[in-house]
Amino acid sequence: MIIGVPREIKTREYRIGIQPAGVAQLRARGHQVLVEQGAGVGSGISDDDLARAGATLLDSAREVWTRADMIMKVKEPLPSEFGYFRPGLILYTYLHLAAEPELTRELMRTKVNAVAYETITADDGSLPLLRPMSEVAGRMAVQVGAAHLEKERGGKGILLGGVPGTRRGRVVILGGGIVGTHAARIAVGLGAHVTVLDVSADRMTYLEDVFKGAIETLYSNPHNIDEHVTRADLVIGAVLIPGGVAPKLVDEALLQKMEKGSVVVDVAVDQGGCITTCRPTTHDHPTYEVHGVVHYCVPNMPGAVPQTSTIALTNVTIRYALEIADNGLAAAMRASKHLAAGVNTLDGACTCAPVALAHNLGTGST
Repeated sequence: MIIGVPREIKTREYRIGIQPAGVAQLRARGHQVLVEQGAGVGSGISDDDLARAGATLLDSAREVWTRADMIMKVKEPLPSEFGYFRPGLILYTYLHLAAEPELTRELMRTKVNAVAYETITADDGSLPLLRPMSEVAGRMAVQVGAAHLEKERGGKGILLGGVPGTRRGRVVILGGGIVGTHAARIAVGLGAHVTVLDVSADRMTYLEDVFKGAIETLYSNPHNIDEHVTRADLVIGAVLIPGGVAPKLVDEALLQKMEKGSVVVDVAVDQGGCITTCRPTTHDHPTYEVHGVVHYCVPNMPGAVPQTSTIALTNVTIRYALEIADNGLAAAMRASKHLAAGVNTLDGACTCAPVALAHNLGTGST
């Protein structure tokens, strides 16, 4: 199979869909790997590194897309890339289609077979290809939130850890999954007062055990959300509905109750966001204010730390790339229910139920 790896074009997206070790693995099995020149530079991976591993370097994205049987990326294609779509092309990347109606329609119309990293499952029901980026985003959420609480960045001027004689900053995390857990770890490390809200009693028990009383856990219901978001200095949206649109937990009326200069970081923005006033931003212009509250809503947060993110991501994505390349998508799906769960569009049909529900589409069969 011919695998193509184009350069990412999303604003300030420096990650690449493969590392030299992955190129070498594919080449060892007889596959050809085409990489657009410069695709790995932002992640500290040179063209020479990729070439030594066996990749063929091409000077245009068009040639990579045109010649490849399967495209490996990091982020969803942008409209300028839709013209490369064609029937039977395999697209293997993060897609988050529940928040992308136009992309979903184009993938179906052009009969691209799209495999989404974020809906591939594991035996325990977890999402192994989403996990590493959730870990990065959770840790970064506190980092960027703390920075934007500084007065010159629009914040109220609160130091999350405080100092003796002052109060600690209050961090409220909506969702106790991978993002929420890693956000809590960093917030506790900075000395903040941390509250995590979740709907799973088992998850809250786990968090209490892990953090040994260093955080407060509460059941996520409207009353608790209202009470704690209102008093928060930093709110982190960390809710995930696998493959689906994030539920709206903070509406505009609640946002208006927050003190001016408070900060919200909605990590769920690539699934529509769990804060009503959330809209996607970029690393060039990451924030905006609504009712005096600073909003940080960058969908590709891990792209800002590409050396860490690329290695963490491609360590886990290469497994399924090899399965698809070795066997073809149809056979790979039959052999692995977990890979089959990652297929979002196939032969013009939407095959992911949460995406179909989000866009009022019928689902095909995988």
